[in-house]
Amino acid sequence: MPLPDEVVARLRELGVTVATAESITGGAVCSALVSVPGASAVVRGGIVAYTADMKARLLGVDPEVIREAGLVSDDVAEAMARGVRDATGATLGVGTTGVAGPEPHDGCSPGCVWVAVSGPAGEASTRLDLAGDRAAVRAGTVDAALALVLSSLAGDVTLL
Repeated sequence: MPLPDEVVARLRELGVTVATAESITGGAVCSALVSVPGASAVVRGGIVAYTADMKARLLGVDPEVIREAGLVSDDVAEAMARGVRDATGATLGVGTTGVAGPEPHDGCSPGCVWVAVSGPAGEASTRLDLAGDRAAVRAGTVDAALALVLSSLAGDVTLL
């Protein structure tokens, strides 16, 4: 998995900024990025939107999308990523939503997670089915979010 310093270095090389919209990770993706010295050159900020109403209010996620797709879905993760781009002016937005457990939520089992990245050319998302306790699921989500950002920066996904 990519280390935050790899992601920050690549963002700097490309002159690209990033912001995070986090639910399941509670700010851990942004925290990982800002642990790197010099991250302020590329990290615009982060929004923790843990509930449906906060996703709608702070990130502009359409409540109808939440009702139709569910809180743990590619549509919501992508809308969160778009919303944080709009809110912060970042080039890329990252969205995380899922169930860390121990109980199921919104019809999804613990470990079901969606991460998304939004850029000027569109969105990419991926579903994860992670094993382990809350900490393991959250850590795996952070790693996957950083990997998806790095993949988008490498051109594996056309977002820029």
